[in-house]
Amino acid sequence: MKTKKILILGAAGRDFHNFNVVFRGDPEYNVVAFTANQIPGIANRRYPTELAGPLYPAGIPIFEEKDLERLLKEHEIDAAVFSYSDISYPNLMHLASRVVASGADFWLLSSSRTQLKSSVPVISICAVRTGCGKSPVGRLVASELRREGQRVVVVRHPMPYGDLAAQAVQRFAVMEDLDRHQCTIEEREEYEPHLREGTIVYAGVDYGRILRQAEKEADVVLWDGGNNDTPFYESDLQVVVADPHRPGHELAYYPGEVNLRRADVVVINKVDTASPENVETVRKNIRASNPQARVVETACRVTISEPALVKGRRVLVVEDGPTLTHGEMPYGAGVVAARQCGAAELVDPRPYAVGSIRSTYEHYTHLTSLLPAMGYSAIQRHELEETINRVPCDLVLVATPIDLGHLVKLNKPSLRVTYEVEDVTHPGLTEVLSKFIRHKAGVEV
Repeated sequence: MKTKKILILGAAGRDFHNFNVVFRGDPEYNVVAFTANQIPGIANRRYPTELAGPLYPAGIPIFEEKDLERLLKEHEIDAAVFSYSDISYPNLMHLASRVVASGADFWLLSSSRTQLKSSVPVISICAVRTGCGKSPVGRLVASELRREGQRVVVVRHPMPYGDLAAQAVQRFAVMEDLDRHQCTIEEREEYEPHLREGTIVYAGVDYGRILRQAEKEADVVLWDGGNNDTPFYESDLQVVVADPHRPGHELAYYPGEVNLRRADVVVINKVDTASPENVETVRKNIRASNPQARVVETACRVTISEPALVKGRRVLVVEDGPTLTHGEMPYGAGVVAARQCGAAELVDPRPYAVGSIRSTYEHYTHLTSLLPAMGYSAIQRHELEETINRVPCDLVLVATPIDLGHLVKLNKPSLRVTYEVEDVTHPGLTEVLSKFIRHKAGVEV
């Protein structure tokens, strides 16, 4: 049988998982290369042989997606396997057309083919888009499970942007582990809130090995998804978060619609700040796509420790990076907080942006009077710091889930914006979780 030449299109996460689960060790396929998109600085590496296995003694190269046509023709690729997330249907099909026009097949792998089975119950928290508020929903779920007496271990969707071999299996139990693993701002935003609550977090590259370790110290594994990707593990309860600030997106992005159609529970978040019309649009789309799903609603409460310091001030708002970039949100919790507290002005940071931060604005033209907290490398963190310090403002509102002051030195006063979800429908998400735990324990419900 002729070996099929495969090109995997990715963004340093789902692509590696798909390779590990579907292609690694299968002589029917020869994965010639990966391509990289969405995340800056992740191309021009190699997937190391320690992870790729004996069929790939030299590892597997990673190229930029912009070289797609050349790679397809030069290597006579049989099939390109799409393996990243949060992409609009038009962009997905443009990419498919580029592949098909070059003479290769375009593949989407099913969830069932790429999910691993756990020996302990798994609850997954996913979303229909980046920036729906999945992280605070995940924190609420972890807190409720602990309240029910469960040992919870979080397994986070991958963000391996450094040494892939060293990042194969990562365990985070205390804050010092973030420094030891040289975590980026993006990683810290996801791990740090869980660690502050005493929850162990796993992440990395090889999610089979990660699962086997996590199972040893968990009554329940909580899959903490990234972007709008599907879970890497089979879920006993699949919770999916939708955002009424972007009504219709739940049916227009891949694989967010897959999550919506597979969900056991759909959380319509941010109902306290979205219009009733937009909330109803999301409800209708859920009913049409997945009428069996339980639908609950949550508020996303935004707070500032000293709101009086914001009133009448010229404010620079620093928001979560991925929410604004490939999540395409024009604003986040920081802008909401600034407006609620009576800020006199949201200062436009674009004229003061340097380096890759300036390039981010050039690429994501919908961003205006706010600053995405980009920090995928030490250089980018320095450029973020310089940009903040160049902006003429009275106050910096930091709406990232971490203490940004731990990583960058600010030359002006700052306040942190926090946001947590709470049920507004009853029965709500907490009741769903309580019922799930009783069912797991064999208690009649």
